[in-house]
Amino acid sequence: MLEIATRRRPYVLLAVSLVFQILLLAVQVKRPDGARLIRVWAVELLTPAERAGSWAMDLIHGGWTGYISLFRANRENQRLREQVGELTMRNSELESRAAEARRLAALFDFREAHADAPMLAARVIGGDAGAGRAVYLNRGERDGVQPNMAVITPQGVVGKVLEVYSTTSQVLLLTDKNGGAGALLANSRTQGAARGSGGPLLQLDYVSNDQEVAVGERVLTSGMDKIFPKDLPLGVVVETRPGNPFKQIQVRPAARLDQLEEVLILLERKQWDWEPKPAEAAEAAKGAHGPAAKSATSATAAKAPAPAGGEAKVKP
Repeated sequence: MLEIATRRRPYVLLAVSLVFQILLLAVQVKRPDGARLIRVWAVELLTPAERAGSWAMDLIHGGWTGYISLFRANRENQRLREQVGELTMRNSELESRAAEARRLAALFDFREAHADAPMLAARVIGGDAGAGRAVYLNRGERDGVQPNMAVITPQGVVGKVLEVYSTTSQVLLLTDKNGGAGALLANSRTQGAARGSGGPLLQLDYVSNDQEVAVGERVLTSGMDKIFPKDLPLGVVVETRPGNPFKQIQVRPAARLDQLEEVLILLERKQWDWEPKPAEAAEAAKGAHGPAAKSATSATAAKAPAPAGGEAKVKP
């Protein structure tokens, strides 16, 4: 082994000498641009390593920056999602309040338009867990509510009070199988009976097959049931066909019974006009200057003293 190393020593010394000579020449030799050859070799040798190191550092820095940025973006997205959820809930709440304000305004306007009819506003606080054709109101005996009082909305008839408790009451809706009302057709004034079917529509019974009934015709209360005043809106005819022995007529309720939130309870079964006629207001204004006013003028003239020097003359 020592012998082999000894034999190779001249070659190693020769190689080292050659490399040293080459390096000396590279130090001494200059390129036309003035740069020494050793510097050019050093740059060419170190540049790939520097590039690799720079690429690795950029990759590490980019990954770290991307991770931090992604982490921050995720946190920002989470915060924005929470904010959007809060704003959505707030917007829903505001829309609900606006809808409630519109309903209450419509209820108030209707109440003001029929100030002569004794009504009591009530809020729906629950529904029947059974058939779902009855609702509970926040008014009861303390508020003067009694069984069989009519319940309406500005759109039409809802039902009647079925049971009354101290502070609440149960209302049987028109569409319940036990619900209904005396009815008449608005165009022909033909009377019948509207009864609930347990579904969303009413069935109008006891209308003769000879009677012409058109789809879209209004159905009003007849007052014959002794619960609802006459001529309140019950619904609109949506289907009619001959039957045995009477026509089979389907009626869509005028009031949205599936969207009840506020209602009105009629405290008295007093006849009143659902839609006050404009002529009535003009007639009332004319009455102030009508025959009564003329009678008062004549009476005043009759009581006036006669002119001096003669008798009072009354024209026939």
